[in-house]
Amino acid sequence: KVMMGAERRSLVMSEEEKRNTAYHEAGHAIVGLSVPYDPLHKVTIIPRGRALGVTMNLPDGDRHSRTRQWCESRLAVLFGGREAEIILGGPDNVTNGATGDIQMATGLARAMIMEWGMSDKLGRVRYNGNEQEVFLGHSVTQTKNISDDTAKLIDQEIRDLISAGEAKARSILSEKLDSLHAVAKALLEHETLSGDEVKRVMSGGTVTRDMGDAPKGPTGSAVPATGRRKREGEEPTGGMEPQPT
Repeated sequence: KVMMGAERRSLVMSEEEKRNTAYHEAGHAIVGLSVPYDPLHKVTIIPRGRALGVTMNLPDGDRHSRTRQWCESRLAVLFGGREAEIILGGPDNVTNGATGDIQMATGLARAMIMEWGMSDKLGRVRYNGNEQEVFLGHSVTQTKNISDDTAKLIDQEIRDLISAGEAKARSILSEKLDSLHAVAKALLEHETLSGDEVKRVMSGGTVTRDMGDAPKGPTGSAVPATGRRKREGEEPTGGMEPQPT
């Protein structure tokens, strides 16, 4: 999640939304620390762009290729947010906050199967069904070169990867339920945690900061509570509904 957008400290969030976002982001963070994945940089429930919260994992250095193990880990990390929401409020109370996660997971799984040869059943063949050539900027030709049986197998392989990612995230968060509650609570208190702070909280420690370490708004929080009066000269937040990622 590299393109996060600018902070939206003026965004009004209810306490329920803040709590749900805290669990969502805590789920991403904890799963990311529990599988072979990029190091956790920070996690925040301060809204950015259209996201109500952001979890950042950054590689140690430049990386231009990904292993199957990393891809499978990323699928689990992407579903950590939704699985945390289910733990918090049950399947009937999940939000649309996982929209971006589901989109990224589906795209990754599809690429693994159709382009990167990471399916033992389908072999090392590139199954990109729609090959497009643009003529004069508007004409597009499409060629279907996948049989119906192969298309069904591709669909099943993609679904299996998605299901495995969900199951992995669910298993990790179920085993580390105390950590999930603790990290979410710390996020609600401090709003932004570094990777080291998340690890400390998961180990039973606490987050201690000097007054100047985490600047807060006039209400004591970077995210205003519902019903706060808009300050003079403050820009409107717009009508788009942000989503946690």
